[in-house]
Amino acid sequence: MEFRILGPLAVSRADGRPAALGGRKPRTLLAALLLARGRVVSDERLVSLLWEGVRPSTVDAQVCTYASRLRTALGRPARLVRAGGGYLLAPGGTVDAEEFERLASAGHDELLAGRPVRAAELFGAALALWRGPVLADVAEPLRAGEAARFDELRLAVLEARFEAGIASGDHLRVVPDATAFVLEHPLRERARALLMTALGASGRPADAVAVYHHGRRLLDERLGLAPSPALQAAYRRVLDGQAG
Repeated sequence: MEFRILGPLAVSRADGRPAALGGRKPRTLLAALLLARGRVVSDERLVSLLWEGVRPSTVDAQVCTYASRLRTALGRPARLVRAGGGYLLAPGGTVDAEEFERLASAGHDELLAGRPVRAAELFGAALALWRGPVLADVAEPLRAGEAARFDELRLAVLEARFEAGIASGDHLRVVPDATAFVLEHPLRERARALLMTALGASGRPADAVAVYHHGRRLLDERLGLAPSPALQAAYRRVLDGQAG
């Protein structure tokens, strides 16, 4: 089975057919169980996610009904069971969020081991799992609580892929992607430092210096902060390269 939460929630059953998950509430229940990674999710937690404000008097029966319908929709080998005052899901298959984290971790290991080409491949494979905003079709209390965490993980892997590309000598390809990233996320100093490095390695030190000063102004105007030591170090390396 394949469970996908890096975008709208979707499940492919063991027979290859998509599981009919129903509306927002059963989808939210399933997402909460997947995010728990084999731990019990209490009834109170599930109720708080499924109903904002006034709860119906039949809330316990409704949760049970949603769980029963999901159990039927998923089929084997997934196991959705009642346990410890709540519910537990053993997916019996792959979960894209877990695969994303596995690939990202393997990519970081390869980068640390001095194998940037393989690292870039792993980072690319991790990023390819994303299909859109995380949990786009579940209840807001759950989506809001998880989306920011997953988005930060994705941005960090994008930055790591830039680093791997630079380390493998592919700086010319890194420049356009990193430029677009920095335009979209102008206060992320690691990305700005990597863009400066890629520009310097591409024979464009003047552009790298301009990227630094633009970032310095933004940090001052928006946050009242000076550039981080890492960003300042990237700037010094560009200047040292010009001097050489």
